[in-house]
Amino acid sequence: QVHLAESGGGTVQAGGSLRLSCATSEQTFSNHNMGWFCQAPGEEREFVASIAWGGAGIHYADSVTGRFIIYRDNTNNMIYLSMSNLKPSDTAIYFCAATQWPASSPIGLWDYWGQGIQVTVSS
Repeated sequence: QVHLAESGGGTVQAGGSLRLSCATSEQTFSNHNMGWFCQAPGEEREFVASIAWGGAGIHYADSVTGRFIIYRDNTNNMIYLSMSNLKPSDTAIYFCAATQWPASSPIGLWDYWGQGIQVTVSS
């Protein structure tokens, strides 16, 4: 069973920074591509960033390119999303996800999900 656990959310002012973390097992980490998605109130869940299991093949949504960075810690089986220059429009619940399909796969092919963590950006 795949278990994903997010941490690091919270409230920050516009222009600020946060780092989200996602913990998983070594088995999941070593053979799944990992990603971050977000869901704002009243909106559908959407892609934010993903990274292939080997660390290459990184993808970003246009809205976060240049502001967010996704990276892996292979020693501790962790995935991180470093978010900077945050905007009120980034306010959402952020989900860590895993898939054995390519890291560029559409949301419907992501098999495993964390419970999500709230990020609120105030203006």
